[in-house]
Amino acid sequence: IAQLSAERNLPKEVILAALESALVSAYKKDIFTREQDISAKIDPNTGDIKVYIRKVVVESLIDPHREISLDDARKLRDSIQVGEIVEVESTPRDAGRIAAQTARQVVLQRLREAEHRVIYEQFAGKEGEIVSGTIQFIQPKQIYVTLGKGEAILPFSEQVPNERYHVGQQFKFYLLEISQGVKGLQIIISRSHPNLLRRLFELEIPEIHSGVVELKAIAREAGHRSKVAVSTHQEGIEPVGCCLGPRGVRLQSII
Repeated sequence: IAQLSAERNLPKEVILAALESALVSAYKKDIFTREQDISAKIDPNTGDIKVYIRKVVVESLIDPHREISLDDARKLRDSIQVGEIVEVESTPRDAGRIAAQTARQVVLQRLREAEHRVIYEQFAGKEGEIVSGTIQFIQPKQIYVTLGKGEAILPFSEQVPNERYHVGQQFKFYLLEISQGVKGLQIIISRSHPNLLRRLFELEIPEIHSGVVELKAIAREAGHRSKVAVSTHQEGIEPVGCCLGPRGVRLQSII
């Protein structure tokens, strides 16, 4: 568990829950029936596995897979009554072997889902912000970009005409959309969105970030030219000079 947590950069609790869920799927496939309400619990310190079946306490036993007689239930807990639910330990003798043989793929799937949840929570609600990423690989209609642990798509429609892209290049992107659907996690980014330039000015120019200089308007033709109108109400401040910086250094960092 500790090793998986370190490798996947996920909390141990997430790994543990994924493993327990995977074991339930494996045991239902190989030993128990799908109708049985089972749970698996792993001791995080020892790695010991215990499997429990939840059963309804009844007077007369009809379905032994989902029911337990009152007499048998009271061997587990004296005060239990008809209609209550009791967990009956039913750990298979070869629980460890089954776990190793059949749970691997399910575990990997659960871990992927857990990773997607962590990434989604990292970016959710941040549409409209600037993110830094590295180009991972290029296809004719879209480019895949790594954003830390996440992966984003730069569609052809959001690329800048005449801007050349190469694997390994780093760019700043506008976070356009993040969604969690049937196909999994999807992050859409842009290099041509009109607000990309605005957000870059806000990030790179301290006077704009603080409100001393105001961005009045931006006209952008992605890949060709852009015009930015700035102003200030504070005496002694040259708004255009603030944006350019010494020898145009600030503007170059944005371009």
